[in-house]
Amino acid sequence: MNRWIEIFIVSLKLGLTSFGGPVAHLGYFYEEYVKRRKWVDEKAYADLVALCQFLPGPASSQVGMGIGLVRGGVVGAIVSFIGFTLPSSILLILFAVLATEFDLTEAGFIHGLKLVAVAIVADAVFGMGTKLAVGPKRLSLMLFALAGVLLLAHPLAQVGVLLFAAVLGLFLFKDEPKSGGGLDIRVPKWLSISALILFSVLLVVTPFLAANATGNLQLTSIMYSAGALVFGGGHVVLPFLQQSLVPDFLTGDSFLAGYAAAQAVPGPLFTFATYLGTVVNGLTGGILATLAIFLPGFLLVLGVLPFWDRVRGNKQVGRMLIGVNAAVVGILLAALYDPIFTSSVKTGVDFLIAFGLFCLLRFYKQSPLRIVILGAVIGSIMGWF
Repeated sequence: MNRWIEIFIVSLKLGLTSFGGPVAHLGYFYEEYVKRRKWVDEKAYADLVALCQFLPGPASSQVGMGIGLVRGGVVGAIVSFIGFTLPSSILLILFAVLATEFDLTEAGFIHGLKLVAVAIVADAVFGMGTKLAVGPKRLSLMLFALAGVLLLAHPLAQVGVLLFAAVLGLFLFKDEPKSGGGLDIRVPKWLSISALILFSVLLVVTPFLAANATGNLQLTSIMYSAGALVFGGGHVVLPFLQQSLVPDFLTGDSFLAGYAAAQAVPGPLFTFATYLGTVVNGLTGGILATLAIFLPGFLLVLGVLPFWDRVRGNKQVGRMLIGVNAAVVGILLAALYDPIFTSSVKTGVDFLIAFGLFCLLRFYKQSPLRIVILGAVIGSIMGWF
């Protein structure tokens, strides 16, 4: 019980402070779960990130669920999801209920939090790079992944890069020791198989429900399909939801206003579904939409991760993971540049602030929470001038 409470409190703190989108969330998770609390080591964390990149759904939320599963079993995964998702869900329900017309995306504190995201992700890339991309071969794979993601502007580019890095790792690291520590997942085999069966059954059934049902059942079906079929995280789900909901359920202006609000709050971008569900059918619609869009990712983590932890102990898989882990660093570095750096750092002053926050985090050992508060204050002051 105490461990579940601890997981909830830590994930709730992350849900309140993790601004900047999915890749920034991975930086916050690294700071909290790897560096500070040491619930997993760098290699196991990189393995988990890589696996969630291969799965459809909200990758950063799935990483959080996976760490909750490692720390506290199935209940740990559930409370980790609740803690990380609850703050943004509540805020987006309020946005929808009040039908707010305020545009927070240009507020000074939001700009400051974007600069915090630059520092957080830069620190994660730096820390993981010193462990996972050391030596000419690993460094080369990191650069290959960086180039591949930057040059191939496609949602599945990350998956292709990781697959190719795995193949290269199989041949490049024959004399290297097995990668990483274990994840120590205690989930019954029958439960994992049941989760995968349920995921598959719902994936087949929901399109028929969406076509023939009405009201909350139709909304829930659409959201489940979105969570089950979209690779690449929150931004990629936008066209799927827009095509499914506009103009039959809400107007295009209302849709885009909610999307802007979702980017202005901390936590997972998939909670955009909370806003949409609330607009369509009130509080009940918001809750159902949230649960439906996250359910596929949860079922996949519960179903795949226990088997993955057994497979990763194989020597050949271990060599592949060395290559994958180096590529993960390159993927994070690419995301640090675009969209995080390019959308946040506009002036020399912005760069100075972001670099200062990075130094406070990396070299002065300040906590991410302090960095978030400081960044928000600095951004608010900048907004006055």
